[in-house]
Amino acid sequence: MTLPHSLGGAGDPQPPQAMEVHRLEHRQEEERKEERQHSLRMGSSVQRHTFRSSEEEHEFSAADYALAAALALTASSELSWEAQLRCQTSAVELEERGQKRVGFGNDWERTEIAFLRTHRLLRQRRDWKMLRQRTEEKVQEAKELRELCSGRGPWFWIPLRSHAVWEHTTVLLTCTVQASPPPQVTWYKNDTRIDPRLFPAGKYRITNNYGLLSLEIRRCTIEDSATYTVRVNNAYGQASSFAKVLVRTYLGKDAGFDSEIFKRSMFGPSVEFTSVLKPVFAREKEPFSLSCLFSEDVLDAESIQWFRDGRLLRSLRRRKILYADRQASLKVSCTYKEDEGLYTVQVPSPFGPREQSTYVLVRDAEAENPGAPGSPLNVRCLDVDRDCLILTWAPPSDTRGNAITAYSIERCQGDSGEWVPCHEAPGGTCRCPIQGLIEDQSYRFRVRAISKAGSSLPSKASELVVMGDRDAAQRKTEIPFGLGNKITISTDDFEDTVTIPSPPTNVHASEIREAYVVLAWEEPRPRGRAPLTYSLEKSVIGSGTWEAISTESPVKSPRFAVLDLEKKKSYVFRVRAMNQYGLSDPSEPSEPIALRGQPATLPPPAQVQAFRDTQTSVSLTWDPVKDPELLGYYIYSREVGSSEWQTVNNKPIQGTRFTVPGLRTGKEYEFCVRSVSEAGVGESSAATEPIRVKQALATPSAPYGFALLNCGKNEMVIGWKPPKRRGGGKILGYFLDQHDSEELDWHAVNQQPIPTRVCKVSDLREGHFYEFRARAANWAGVGELSAPSSLFECKEWTMPQPGPPYDVRVSEVRATSLMLQWEPPLYTGAGPVTGYHVSFREEGSEQWKPVTPGPISGTHLRVSDLQPGKSYVFQVQAMNSAGLGQPSMPTDPVLLEDKPGAHEIEVGVDEEGFIYLAFEAPEAPDSSEFQWSKVILKEPGLEDLGTYSVIVTDADEDISASHTLTEEELEKLKKLSHEIRNPVIKLISGWNVDILERGEVRLWLEVEKLSPAAELHLIFNNKEIFSSPNRKINFDREKGLVEVIIQNLSEEDKGSYTAQLQDGKAKNQITLTLVDDDFDKLLRQADAKRRDWKRKQGPYFEQPLQWKVTEDCQVQLTCKVTNTKKETRFQWFFQRAEMPDGQYDPETGTGLLCIEELSKKDKGIYRAMVSDDRGEDDTILDLTGDALDAIFTELGRIGALSATPLKIQGTEEGIRIFSKVKYYNVEYMKTTWFHKDKRLESGDRIRTGTTLDEIWLHLLDPKDSDKGKYTLEIAAGKEVRQLSTDLSGQAFEDAMAEHQRLKALAIIEKNRAKVVRGLPDVATIMEDKTLCLTCVISGDPTPEISWLKNDQPVTFLDRYRMEVRGTEVTITIEKVNSDDSGRYGVFVKNKYGSETGQVTISVFKHGDEPKELKSM
Repeated sequence: MTLPHSLGGAGDPQPPQAMEVHRLEHRQEEERKEERQHSLRMGSSVQRHTFRSSEEEHEFSAADYALAAALALTASSELSWEAQLRCQTSAVELEERGQKRVGFGNDWERTEIAFLRTHRLLRQRRDWKMLRQRTEEKVQEAKELRELCSGRGPWFWIPLRSHAVWEHTTVLLTCTVQASPPPQVTWYKNDTRIDPRLFPAGKYRITNNYGLLSLEIRRCTIEDSATYTVRVNNAYGQASSFAKVLVRTYLGKDAGFDSEIFKRSMFGPSVEFTSVLKPVFAREKEPFSLSCLFSEDVLDAESIQWFRDGRLLRSLRRRKILYADRQASLKVSCTYKEDEGLYTVQVPSPFGPREQSTYVLVRDAEAENPGAPGSPLNVRCLDVDRDCLILTWAPPSDTRGNAITAYSIERCQGDSGEWVPCHEAPGGTCRCPIQGLIEDQSYRFRVRAISKAGSSLPSKASELVVMGDRDAAQRKTEIPFGLGNKITISTDDFEDTVTIPSPPTNVHASEIREAYVVLAWEEPRPRGRAPLTYSLEKSVIGSGTWEAISTESPVKSPRFAVLDLEKKKSYVFRVRAMNQYGLSDPSEPSEPIALRGQPATLPPPAQVQAFRDTQTSVSLTWDPVKDPELLGYYIYSREVGSSEWQTVNNKPIQGTRFTVPGLRTGKEYEFCVRSVSEAGVGESSAATEPIRVKQALATPSAPYGFALLNCGKNEMVIGWKPPKRRGGGKILGYFLDQHDSEELDWHAVNQQPIPTRVCKVSDLREGHFYEFRARAANWAGVGELSAPSSLFECKEWTMPQPGPPYDVRVSEVRATSLMLQWEPPLYTGAGPVTGYHVSFREEGSEQWKPVTPGPISGTHLRVSDLQPGKSYVFQVQAMNSAGLGQPSMPTDPVLLEDKPGAHEIEVGVDEEGFIYLAFEAPEAPDSSEFQWSKVILKEPGLEDLGTYSVIVTDADEDISASHTLTEEELEKLKKLSHEIRNPVIKLISGWNVDILERGEVRLWLEVEKLSPAAELHLIFNNKEIFSSPNRKINFDREKGLVEVIIQNLSEEDKGSYTAQLQDGKAKNQITLTLVDDDFDKLLRQADAKRRDWKRKQGPYFEQPLQWKVTEDCQVQLTCKVTNTKKETRFQWFFQRAEMPDGQYDPETGTGLLCIEELSKKDKGIYRAMVSDDRGEDDTILDLTGDALDAIFTELGRIGALSATPLKIQGTEEGIRIFSKVKYYNVEYMKTTWFHKDKRLESGDRIRTGTTLDEIWLHLLDPKDSDKGKYTLEIAAGKEVRQLSTDLSGQAFEDAMAEHQRLKALAIIEKNRAKVVRGLPDVATIMEDKTLCLTCVISGDPTPEISWLKNDQPVTFLDRYRMEVRGTEVTITIEKVNSDDSGRYGVFVKNKYGSETGQVTISVFKHGDEPKELKSM
């Protein structure tokens, strides 16, 4: 951006008007400059005062340009004349700064600084004077106002006004009063003073806010309808104001503004929950769902909100929030431990939001490795910077009995989905630094817990984090202008150009742990604009040397985690900054730093106490552990008598109170709590006292369903339904209130509790309308007050029809049936009741349908054939001769379903033989009673047939059952009763015979468990026998086992054995007969077992000799010896001759004899023997008959399977087709060759043959007729294999070409010139002797012959002479001398080739020893 400069010279005068404006606004401009400098955080830039001479021209910095741009854009959005004036002033100042100055030196600077200092001091003094003057003026005004208002009586500026409100809403009465001095305020209700302390907490709230008086009445009831008066008074007078409050309730559809239609139009439908959220026990990695039903359709589904631990939930990829058909649901497709918590669903309603809550507990998923710990949770990334971060997590609650030794950390870069291990942290910490990350890349992390049993499943991945400069935002400032526009200015733009950076400062340890230290420092000032990296150095205290800390990648962040430090040593650190220009000096050393010791886990909480809550839950409380490292608590439970603790929660609990759900009713439990921190899970607290799971005692809820049962001139009989929640105890009685519609107050009907739910109310006025309300009382106290009933007219009943039946009860609710019971009407009308008409309707329907075609006579009815899963409502009408009477109060909607764990009546026979009917209800309150409709007799007969019913009283839910005893069932029970009264000891297993290891014979039988008083009499051949040295008798009553052990079975033990058992009344007798062939066979088997045991006292063969053929067609004979020692000797024998080639491994006891190529010479008897001082044993393998044939057959099979595909090969005689095999035996393997499916036989042109490793077919002098498909069939026993190849086309051409080439080479090789034999390699000879060398040559035509000496031709003159005799060639050298020494060669050559034969000659002098020469 270019700033405007003045076009005039340095000496041109400034316009007077501009200079005047500049002087007038100089102070405002300086203040604005200071504010801008502070907001832009200009402290990092270095500013210097520079005064220039007249020849220097002013230069603008980057800050000047940025500020000018901000001022220009800001000024463009301002429209006032003051903004325009500031803009002009700024422009004039910039013009002045752009001009050349005339002054020289520092005089101008000192003058200007003194002027500005004096100007600012004068301005401050003027501001102080003006502020004091304004303060004195305001004090004077206030004083005059007080004098004006003093001594005035109260009067209402705004009086109270009347209100008409709906029941259960809040009303606010307000008024405004003026008085001096302030008056005293008193509120009255119907001339009775209101004291909030005498009413329930929060009922009334009175406030006085500087004359604004208010009275707030919360949750209005009919009793709050009254005249309310406020009275105020002071010394100068008093005043009052009153207003009426009318609280209205719903009286029916025709009640105008009180109707349901009006309420819905004003407030919307009143939504209630019709189902209860129950605890969910989900499993990790699996789905779970929560759902609830509403009484009305919610018009705005978005208004239904779900919360977890108070945090609002939204729909995600794996979590869906749905609503349809009055059902709201929350579905999680993949559960993690982080999903555990208290879930709350909230729906709006005219009288405030309705909500339900339940706990979702997430169990650990099945471990991949048995015994591996659960997965960690709550993985979070902290202190995220350019290339490093701190990772934290919470330890798992369940380690499955194995301590955690380490944590494995995995990371995933971006959206790759590829998880790679990046670090391993020790097991005693849940915090770890992660370094070497890439700037501007995104990462996710997950953790596995490791123990000696293996690795856990991975935790839920952390949130995605992007690596970046964490201080970048602090170095930026946003300047807003206009409507929604802004300018972003960075302090990096104001940095000076720095070459080599300054050293970093303030090197310190921001975090010290047992395994690492996190160093932090401040960037150098000034830092320059070039990117910085850092190098770190460490020094052990006292060493005096500095060592560089190696890093995998350059350190870009002003913090670094040092991991490779030694414990019990102190270190100091320093840091250097580095940019593209070079390395800075080292920083000042840090303070001495040493690693901490391993952090200790937190102590357990104290005062862990358990309290009853519901029938399936227990409430726990404990004292908090006050430690900043606390992450929460883990809770564990166990049933009394069990030693194994079970995990309750897998996500640490933050509070000190928890309700444990999902417990078994009636069982006793113990609980303990552990503290959780980054150091791990601490020790367990002391176990709580055993507590039985039962409903906690609480006050009951309100009664409801009031009905008029009978009415006289001055009295009424009122009935009602019991509370839905009885508070876990028996209802002791009810308190009833009445209200005349023409009066304002309610009056108590009774002072003592009424034990029944029917009450006669007397002393009423005929023709008046009355309404009633009631409270229930139990041992916990008086419960909630019910809502008022409908208005009933006090008018005597004279109609002939009967009144309504009452107390209609539903019990024994199952999927398709239920039981109805009721009480007869109190008003019978003109005659006695002759029957009852029962009708029903589905919930939501208005149409009543009869249950039975005609009336029934009793006061109970079993309703069957209903549709499961639907809700029904029932009512009963009595009838007499005049017709049907009034209907009873309808029942509550009943949902037909088979409840899990529903109790049924158990029918059986007890230990005494009596028939019984038992019903167990552990969830019944302590005050409950079992009400049976029939008594069971000890000696039942036909008169006892029928239906038996049981009902548990004082329970919130229906606990009832019935059973119909039929004649057929009674007969079975009587039979069982007879068996119990005349018992027989149950036989589990009759006599059995076993032969023990040493040859003993064991006779045993098994019966049911017997008492310690049981008796045994063992009869052998009609004579009772007892234990003896040879015959031992054992009788185990606990196991019901009778056994007889005979040490040495002999003929004396032949006969019958009878066991006579008696246990109390129960008896039994079992007989075993051992005679004839059965005894003889047993005797032989016992003798053989005894001999075998004796053999095994020394070394013996655990596995006998056996043969095996390997894939390499090697025959192996193997055996295995056991019970050996160091001195044990192992020997191999063949045909009684010892074989030294046999192998034996003393470590494993394995013997091995390998036969490389099996043949007929290996036929014979093989024997292995083992012996020592304890005895000997041997094993024999006969390889002479079938066993040898089986081996050869197996060798043939393996050989046939090993045959390679047929190959075609050209030879000098013709074409050869062959296959390689690992083994071939002519006797056990048959081969057949086929050409074009025609069998081939050996002849003049076709030859076939085999070797030990090859099967071949040779075609001599091949022709075109030999083309075609060739097949080799190999038969070995039952194994037949065929191999084929096609000798035609290119294959035939290639083979023929190879045949021709080899044939030509054979002719050449046969006829070429060759030195056949005769020349030695080395020859020595004495001087003056004659040397004669002879060799034999061949070749057709006769080859040319020449001799060479040292690769040069030999000239045959004087002493050299050559003679050729047929194929013999001789060279003679007479009187040899030392010059004749050298390498000689004969060279033969004809048209087919050439060859050279060489010999080395050494000539020695007389008297010398001949030297040994090597061939060259």
